[in-house]
Amino acid sequence: MRLAIRHTTRYAFKEPVVHGLQRLRLTPKETQGQKILKWDMSYSNAHTELEYEDQHHNTVTLISVDGGTSEVTVTCAGTVETEDEGGVIGHHSGHLPLWSFLGQTTLTKPGVKMRGMIRELGPPPEGEKLDYLHTLSRAISEQVRYETGQTGVGTTAEEALNDARGVCQDHAHIFIGAARAGGIPARYVSGYLMMNDRIDQEATHAWAEAHVDGLGWVGFDISNGISPDPRYVRVATGRDYRDAAPITGISFGGSEQILTVDIAVEQQHDDHEQQEQAQQQQ
Repeated sequence: MRLAIRHTTRYAFKEPVVHGLQRLRLTPKETQGQKILKWDMSYSNAHTELEYEDQHHNTVTLISVDGGTSEVTVTCAGTVETEDEGGVIGHHSGHLPLWSFLGQTTLTKPGVKMRGMIRELGPPPEGEKLDYLHTLSRAISEQVRYETGQTGVGTTAEEALNDARGVCQDHAHIFIGAARAGGIPARYVSGYLMMNDRIDQEATHAWAEAHVDGLGWVGFDISNGISPDPRYVRVATGRDYRDAAPITGISFGGSEQILTVDIAVEQQHDDHEQQEQAQQQQ
């Protein structure tokens, strides 16, 4: 599937910025089942300082905000070709060893509520971990209703489970924390999802991946109850949201800011496909 993506982020500062740096993880990964055909990034009132690959094989672009500006715009646009791999990414790669994805972080660490859920599920059966992970995904979806505006980037997995409300980021953190508690390496994924009912969106998507013996990394979209298919584009991975956040940074002066995000993801057809569709409609 060929997906056309446009992602615009605007920062409006209450007062002009004296100096600012932004770390961008907005370039899709070249990985199994995913190929970048074209990807461009542009900025207004900012400029590139450097680009590098971090410990998770994420492409990171560091930009510097022009002094005296009150608004910064970051625009990404491109085309990514995806294939259906049944959610399987395959063997582990990156600069971190696999065991590093067993350790809990502040955002994933289980508390009383999560430990209770984990006890109810029981330990992952040897040789049946994939089934266990699907069961875990369903349990989280049933216990944490998808609801926007109730949690933030600093909400922990335990807090979201206690509140029984959250978004894809919260679902992923609960899944990761529970999987790690069962001895299964797990990581966070940020990216894009082509929606079937609309093109325009207000946020990126998030899901989780767990490492299963014999398969490697396998994706789980807890919010939608499926494993990622060709509608998904992987952008960044990490131990939790903080490692894979699309944009993070610091600024001096004008610290109070308003952030708006506009995203469009749609399937792109080649000329032959478009001709066939036109003929079918006649």
